[in-house]
Amino acid sequence: MNPIIKTFPTTKFIGKNLLFTYTDYRAFELWSSFMPRRNEIQNAIGSELYNIQINPDDFDFQPNKPFVKWAAVAVSSFENIPEGMESLLIPEGLYAVFNYKGDQANASEFFRKIYTKWLPNSNYELDNRPQFEILGEKYNRNHPESEEDIYIPIKPI
Repeated sequence: MNPIIKTFPTTKFIGKNLLFTYTDYRAFELWSSFMPRRNEIQNAIGSELYNIQINPDDFDFQPNKPFVKWAAVAVSSFENIPEGMESLLIPEGLYAVFNYKGDQANASEFFRKIYTKWLPNSNYELDNRPQFEILGEKYNRNHPESEEDIYIPIKPI
């Protein structure tokens, strides 16, 4: 488990979001409402989709702790936001970038290893900024060969 450490630039997003918990995980609902409307977004940059998670300051990964999940695309401007969608700005910051290959059923185990094995043994700690996944051309939700890049916000210890 060897991530690439890199700075992600300040980026603008437009999409939809929902507040939920791991116990009441509603990502499918979120993405099902976003995907049919994603082409309404003007000024999109690239074809990648962004699965963004914004945790509260005291987030501790407990099953009933609420967080905000976004389904979004990167944009060059916040002009002409479609009705029912919102804007989000992620500031520049340092990230550990992991490439995940596999179906979504095994993703939670991969995340667990990042937070319980890699992070405690690294020279970094979690930073309170959005965590996200970039779902590019190789992403195919439940396919065993699906790939996505996972961005974990970090800061040096």
